[in-house]
Amino acid sequence: MQVIGWIVLALVVAGAILLGVPSVRRSLLSRPLLNRFRQILPQMSETERDALEAGTVWWEGELFRGRPDWNRLLDFPRPRLTAEEQDFMDHQVERACALVDDWKVSHHAGDLSPEAWAYIKQAGFLGMIIPKEYGGLGFSAYAHSEVITKLSTRSSALSVTVMVPNSLGPAELLLHYGTEEQKNHYLPRLATGEEIPAFALTSPWAGSDAAAIPDYGVVCKGEWQGREVLGMRVTWDKRYITLAPVCTILGLAFRLYDPDGLLGSKKDIGITCALVPSNHPGVETGRRHFPLNAMFMNGPTRGREVFMPLDFIIGGPKMAGQGWRMLMECLAAGRSISLPSSNAGMARMTARAVGGYARVRSQFGVPVGRFEGVEEALARIGGHAYVAEAARVMTAGAVDLGEKPSVASGIVKYHVTERARQVVNDGMDVIGGKGICLGPSNFLGRAYQQVPIGITVEGANILTRSLIIFGQGATRCHPYVLAEMQAVRESDGKRALHDFDRAFWGHVRFVIGNVVRSGWHSLTAARWAAKPRKADAATGRYYQQLGRVSSAFAMLSDMSMLVLGGSLKRRESLSARLGDVLSQMYLASAVLKRYEDEGRQAEDLPLVHWAMQDALFRAQAAMDGLLKNFPNRFVAGCLRCLVFFWGRPFSAPSDRLGQKVARLLTEPGAARERLTVGCYLPASSDEPVGAIEQALQATLAADAAQLKLRQLDKSGLLADNPLANVRDMTEAAHAAGALSDEEYALLRKRDALRDIVVRVDDFPFDIMAAEDAPQGGRA
Repeated sequence: MQVIGWIVLALVVAGAILLGVPSVRRSLLSRPLLNRFRQILPQMSETERDALEAGTVWWEGELFRGRPDWNRLLDFPRPRLTAEEQDFMDHQVERACALVDDWKVSHHAGDLSPEAWAYIKQAGFLGMIIPKEYGGLGFSAYAHSEVITKLSTRSSALSVTVMVPNSLGPAELLLHYGTEEQKNHYLPRLATGEEIPAFALTSPWAGSDAAAIPDYGVVCKGEWQGREVLGMRVTWDKRYITLAPVCTILGLAFRLYDPDGLLGSKKDIGITCALVPSNHPGVETGRRHFPLNAMFMNGPTRGREVFMPLDFIIGGPKMAGQGWRMLMECLAAGRSISLPSSNAGMARMTARAVGGYARVRSQFGVPVGRFEGVEEALARIGGHAYVAEAARVMTAGAVDLGEKPSVASGIVKYHVTERARQVVNDGMDVIGGKGICLGPSNFLGRAYQQVPIGITVEGANILTRSLIIFGQGATRCHPYVLAEMQAVRESDGKRALHDFDRAFWGHVRFVIGNVVRSGWHSLTAARWAAKPRKADAATGRYYQQLGRVSSAFAMLSDMSMLVLGGSLKRRESLSARLGDVLSQMYLASAVLKRYEDEGRQAEDLPLVHWAMQDALFRAQAAMDGLLKNFPNRFVAGCLRCLVFFWGRPFSAPSDRLGQKVARLLTEPGAARERLTVGCYLPASSDEPVGAIEQALQATLAADAAQLKLRQLDKSGLLADNPLANVRDMTEAAHAAGALSDEEYALLRKRDALRDIVVRVDDFPFDIMAAEDAPQGGRA
């Protein structure tokens, strides 16, 4: 036994020396591991590296650690509008919405009216992100997001027209990379709308693989303004370019080559961004695409062998070849604002209008919003709208803190647009035939048609989910992976070994910690997991459950990378599921922060509970799907035991909870106002949303009289009266003396507004041949 004891002691001492003495560890362990990593790590192109390293890591990095610091989340300041920004929302934004009739834009004019165009230019909508010293509004990212969100509750053409100049495009690129001369010339003109910008990136042959664009420029000498200068001849063929048909200045991305060495020894300089006046000789714009009746200006642009001086490059000649990094860094911020804002607005308006409609519209003597099947749809509408708004606000706030959250921007782009799609689809189911007949009275049909636009642009959602969220997150958000990759590529051998040793063994400790933590949380149902100091009784448990998911996610991520290695990149379904877990944690974090930032409103708790339970259930489903499809079944079994020791712990929101959420949408109150705050609400009943608002109030005011009417109907006293039907019962009861004049007036008002709400438009038989289809009668 003494011999065994000495052997064990010797092994412990040897292990301690091997792992605890840095010089020994590096020589005997880290150096061979570094050499092995160099052999197996796939080569990475410069564009791939730029994409992976672009932007910053924010809260999503905490979720990747396995131990989120919830106090840090709640300590992030709540974004707020300044007095100037709020005044702009109350006046200029309201005015812009009032100038747009979405039916006329989408069915008749095919564009905003001249009055609307003039106003958004004059009021500064196109220069919200441009600093005041250049004549812009200098708004915060949150204010920018608020404006886009509200405009989208009125018209997608309006919101997109304002959104694009303030997102990834010439102004954003000029602010960060332009020369002083370029800034001083273009930014004041962009701020006032004297210049209309567009940015051309997408090629028919490269699509989402923007780094592979075939558009090219060749450095050469040519004549410019009467003298020979060094420039480039650029050939391009782009499509899907928003505002291209009306732009006056075109941002252009292309790959620049220098075969004659006029700029140096490098022949393939790389992707470059330039600003080209749309009237520059050889530039072809003016035709347009037809994006699903959204009717914002979008079209192709082309040019062949167009000569332009090197000064057209954004940032001047020294920024030649830096275009991809420029785009990736700016996209992280722009993508955090544009589509999340417009789709959150769409979800918000759907929740308000469909909720009101479901209370006004009755079937079988009962408001349709009281049917359990409809309540299921309304619960999803309310829950998803709450999540979308929470994610939008939190991410915009991060941009104002100086972040460029590249992974978070992918999360909100994908999930807010997908949830908006679910919201609109459910809304269409609730309003039924009202939704499928297009016309001025249809408040949801155009949104239903236009939902796929958000799903497709700024990175198609399938691509975003399958490749980007986890693919980029695993490198950027993981506390050690990027450091390991950088060490492997370090040319200085001594420094490479030092950096790799520190990152690799930190990674080992990280994995062990998450394995232990995940197993412990699974065994104890996370009863002792961390909670923030501010947590209340209603939501404290959710922080613990998210902590459990975070540790499990961190462990599953590392095990997937360890077992599958580089092949994980090609196993898109597995990568997508890991991305789903990260995304649900991010969305759930946003929900908890929204609840805290809004003052823990008790009336909002059904929305909070629904959103949290839905997010946890979805994260669980993603982890379960990952383990069911994990190629190494032995490893999958071990991981399942660690993650789901007692089985799957989370359930989808209950029917009872869903009914509570549905009632918040159909009954006016503070919770409904917070959920749908910022919707553009026309005052006139001639507008479909305005009619719903008035009809809802009239329906509630007539509730007591309606109950009396229902009792009269059940009594059979009016059974022989042909007016005793669902439409004319008010007249029959009043004629029979069963209603007071006051009750009759309330019901008459309700009936008149109800009839406006449920009507649909009809048109002349030859509508398709008419040059200008009339508004039509209504049935």
